[in-house]
Amino acid sequence: MAAQAARCWRWRRACVDTLRGDLRLRSRCISSEQRSEKSPKRSTFRPAPNSKHDWIGPPNRLSNLRPIIYHVPEEETQLERRLRGLRQETEDWNHRFWAEQNITFSKEKEIFIVSQLQGKGLTVRDEEGRRRKLSSEEMSVFYKSFLEKNQTRHSNYNWDWYRRNLTITLLMARVALRNTWRAFVERGKKKSAPMT
Repeated sequence: MAAQAARCWRWRRACVDTLRGDLRLRSRCISSEQRSEKSPKRSTFRPAPNSKHDWIGPPNRLSNLRPIIYHVPEEETQLERRLRGLRQETEDWNHRFWAEQNITFSKEKEIFIVSQLQGKGLTVRDEEGRRRKLSSEEMSVFYKSFLEKNQTRHSNYNWDWYRRNLTITLLMARVALRNTWRAFVERGKKKSAPMT
């Protein structure tokens, strides 16, 4: 019971550390010059060695994606390690893309709202201090322009996503075939072993 409580505490602590890192990322202005291919800082938390499953955390505040800590088998083969690494790299790439995309979207949306309100001669807040909102029709102009402006970026993301997923799927098939073959060979050895 104490070991399980300690694992839960470490998992919560890892989630808090991840969120703190995300808040630092959000506070920075991400311009095209600042975007880099460095992977985001990952939590050093790992599930207990006797755990047989991947661990999935709460949604990330920037990307809205759930971080995954992949299970590492005791006797992990080179192929399994390669698959796990590719899955982790794809998760990091996906997180990075959506975090940057969501930050850009929020900033441009705020600029659009302020400019529309100023065009009408209004302030961002009304006399009672409540934030003013634009109508759905007015916001649809922003959504359409944002999608058109980012169409190439989203298209490139989709093609890269398909390529990565196909590679992961093929590696998973290879791992499954290899494990099936290994189990088949081991079963054959047990049957052919002389009884004493």
